[in-house]
Amino acid sequence: MQQSLRRDALISDIKTRLAESPVVALLGARQVGKTTLAGQLAAEWKGPSVIFDLERHETRMALSTAAEKLLGEQEGLVIVDEIQEMPELFNALRPLCDAPNRKAVYLLLGSASWELVKGVSESLAGRIQFVNVGGFSLSETGAARQDELWLKGGFPRAFLSETPDAWGRWMESFVQTFLERDMASVLDTRVPPEALARFWRMLAHHHGQTWNAAELARSMDISPPTATRYRDLLAGAFMARVLPPWFENLGKRLTKAPKLYLRDSGVLHYLLGITDQFGLRMNPRYGASWEGFALEQILLAHGSREAYYYRTQRGAELDLLLLRRGKRWGFEFKCSEAPSTTKSMRVSMEDLKLEHLWIVYPGTTKYPIDERITAMPLREAPAISFQ
Repeated sequence: MQQSLRRDALISDIKTRLAESPVVALLGARQVGKTTLAGQLAAEWKGPSVIFDLERHETRMALSTAAEKLLGEQEGLVIVDEIQEMPELFNALRPLCDAPNRKAVYLLLGSASWELVKGVSESLAGRIQFVNVGGFSLSETGAARQDELWLKGGFPRAFLSETPDAWGRWMESFVQTFLERDMASVLDTRVPPEALARFWRMLAHHHGQTWNAAELARSMDISPPTATRYRDLLAGAFMARVLPPWFENLGKRLTKAPKLYLRDSGVLHYLLGITDQFGLRMNPRYGASWEGFALEQILLAHGSREAYYYRTQRGAELDLLLLRRGKRWGFEFKCSEAPSTTKSMRVSMEDLKLEHLWIVYPGTTKYPIDERITAMPLREAPAISFQ
């Protein structure tokens, strides 16, 4: 059985950032491959390296009593895994980063974004860089495995599973462990796992739709603020993506609620009961599944900063707007064999003054539709240049 895929671009990015900053944080969901990446980096490191795994009781005990001394006496690459288990370590790292005789760089691995950002804002601002670690991308798996990646999702053990049954067992275990251990014991002890599980499945059926807290709250017999808190918990643990709307003073009535996606297509399919390509194609969420999968691949390739969607109350809509190099670039995701433009696309192009619009679809042929609109196979999207 294939055990892993080499992720050279990520490793190179981490090395570059470690050469520039005393601390680099890898942020991503549980089981997404952060520990494997750190292990590969340590194996290649020219000099000493050490790993502190905060899921081990003895490691937490040692660091709880003498963190600054224990971390400060290290040399080379110091890896701290599951840093959200001990956010107080940020305070210990601050003086170590500023020490004139510092002989180490620190690589922090975390699975809870808001806790890390809170700790960094208080302790490590200006001393740390972030690398977002998502699931496997098409650049890593190869374009020939696009349908497999879409169906199984990008979690390494899920994607590399050899049979549908093995994939289903891994997903079942992952979802159960995430709900009963990760969310309950690490992130928010006040959230009942059963309630969050129901909410997660409901989000799967609302994948790609505009957020409506009141509607989801009524369905679960909870309050809208509680629904929003559940949403934010899943987003903070990298399970959901909250895509904000773009709005400015255009003189138009714009949708100002975010759109919600489950970030991993494999998790989405598991929660929807989809196990094979036939079931995917027959499911009512087929188009929404493609939209979310293609969106994540674009953001993996080109970054998630300054990413929005656009919608007016009169029907003009754009699935993804990226602001890059002072210009606006648009993406529409269409799960069809020969996509074409719509009135909505052209209105959005004029409203937003897009530099270019790509219609991203599952096919293999790239072709121009007009001067500023191109039909683009997803497999070619990582090579887009924003010039």
